Amino acid sequence: MTQRRQLIAATALALLASAASAQGTGRPLKLVVPFAAGTSTDIVGRVLAEALGRQLGQTVIVENKPGAGGTIGSEMVARAGADANTLLMGTVGTHAINPTLYKKLPYQPLRDFVPLGFAGATPTLLVVPASAPWKGVADLRQASGKSVSFASAGNGTSGHLAGETLNIRLGKDFVHVPYRDGAQALTELMGGNVQFMFYHPAAVLPHIRAGKLRALGASSAKRSAAAPDVPTLAEQGVADFDLVAWFMLYAPASMPAAQRDTLRDATQAVLAQAEVREKLAAQGIESAAMNAAEMATFGTAEVAKWGEAVKRSGAQVD
Repeated sequence: MTQRRQLIAATALALLASAASAQGTGRPLKLVVPFAAGTSTDIVGRVLAEALGRQLGQTVIVENKPGAGGTIGSEMVARAGADANTLLMGTVGTHAINPTLYKKLPYQPLRDFVPLGFAGATPTLLVVPASAPWKGVADLRQASGKSVSFASAGNGTSGHLAGETLNIRLGKDFVHVPYRDGAQALTELMGGNVQFMFYHPAAVLPHIRAGKLRALGASSAKRSAAAPDVPTLAEQGVADFDLVAWFMLYAPASMPAAQRDTLRDATQAVLAQAEVREKLAAQGIESAAMNAAEMATFGTAEVAKWGEAVKRSGAQVD
């Protein structure tokens, strides 16, 4: 081969490598959702997968791996290896609550993952059946503790911890009733078998509008954009109450840095798109731009904050 041909071949290979780098890899990208299809995490994951696929010009496959509070899917990505081309749709549960909730968590959120993009956060709404006598938190404060029960999607979920935090703030002993998932808990609430629960706006707002549920408060420091007429618990005299659910896209720490950087840039571009932000807002999720350093700082702070909430609640999963 002449020197000229060698130069042409080298240039072609460099261009192909550059194109592959711009798209992460030529292989399909797998996005693991560690919860069941149809959940809030699944919806967020599919919104990002579709947009990332367009941004990268490659296929992004969503794979649901539910179980054990998100630990099964999270461990799968953490152990995927450097060439797995796999991402995780992480949550407040998988990356902030589980480190304290599980005695033997099979992954370490701050060590085994690198954040690519903060999809957003959503408060939960404290809701009661429309037939309940309470119109606000002040009424609930007067209720007899053990005569009132609250539902959740399971031990250690954000709804459970919000309910236990309310117990502490009000000096109550409302009884926690965990269910298989949020849908079952919501059904039991509307059936009058439990008295209240904290749950995502996207799930409860249709029932509020239909006159089946009433919202007493929001769990965040500021009112939910999805339910601006619902006052926060802090506005109603419940001090230091700010617990929100959130969603973050992660790469395994084993992924090559250059590929992670490419995927982070693509994710940040996707999250800045108006169409994506509108789809997330429809789920009650409020977006907030975060760079790499901000995401790392946020993750560390959330592990500490929710860890304290888990310890106060006494929740534990073996």
